[in-house]
Amino acid sequence: MYYKQHIFTMLNPIKYSLSRVPLTRYYVTATTKASSTVTRSYNRSYKRASPVVKPKAVTTPKEEFEVEQEGEEENDIIGTGNESGSHGSALFHDSPLEAPLFNNNNGTINWSDSFHGLGSQPFSREIADILLTPIDAKDIEIKPDGLLYLPEIKYRRVLNRAFGPGGWGLAPRTETFITPTQISREYGLICHGRLVSIARGEQDYFGGEDKITTALEGCKSNALMRCCKDLGIASELWDPAFVRAWKKKYCEEIFVEHATKKTKKKLWRLKTNKEIPYPFKAI
Repeated sequence: MYYKQHIFTMLNPIKYSLSRVPLTRYYVTATTKASSTVTRSYNRSYKRASPVVKPKAVTTPKEEFEVEQEGEEENDIIGTGNESGSHGSALFHDSPLEAPLFNNNNGTINWSDSFHGLGSQPFSREIADILLTPIDAKDIEIKPDGLLYLPEIKYRRVLNRAFGPGGWGLAPRTETFITPTQISREYGLICHGRLVSIARGEQDYFGGEDKITTALEGCKSNALMRCCKDLGIASELWDPAFVRAWKKKYCEEIFVEHATKKTKKKLWRLKTNKEIPYPFKAI
């Protein structure tokens, strides 16, 4: 009597990853006779089907050109990601036009990189007296944190008296550097055709890109104030002795409370100004 016994041995597929690894199945057929036993081995190999990959969208050369052109228009306003720093900073592409240092045809100077006339000779005694005139104590303002400052229009009036309207100017020397909360740019002050000072202005801003335009003007005003310091305009504001004496005479320090947070702190204000900036109130 003949009988056939089938033994199936299969490798466990769970032991393998889902990558493209060939799997092999083995089974053995054993045939038993009265006198002898014949064993035959078979194998079947197959590859697991690869995952379905969605093909990428095919764009025509015309569509690729339109996409690149749109990207270039955006980069003309604010720097690309490669120019951005680790904190999201970028360059505002508003640098002065590149030009030769000196053009013999019209005698113009490229003030973006020129130091023409810097420290060459002093101004006349009449101009120096106007620049070094002590400022009026009533023109000085104080911020709530105690910092003294002179309004920008006061600097412009001194420059107009000293050099005349049109006899001075503020020329940008670099592009505007923009971070998520601050912008800065380097300017040079030119008076009577000579570079007299270089300073970098800065201005904090909040509210997103819509506030950048206003912040640019504040940055320019800050650079003007720093450049005027080299000319001696309002130099008293950097004298600690003058600052202490002026605060004692014209200012007072008061305790205030935040309207919502209920935190308390000290603020400075002029004795002639009884207003308290929002959101603080007097205790």
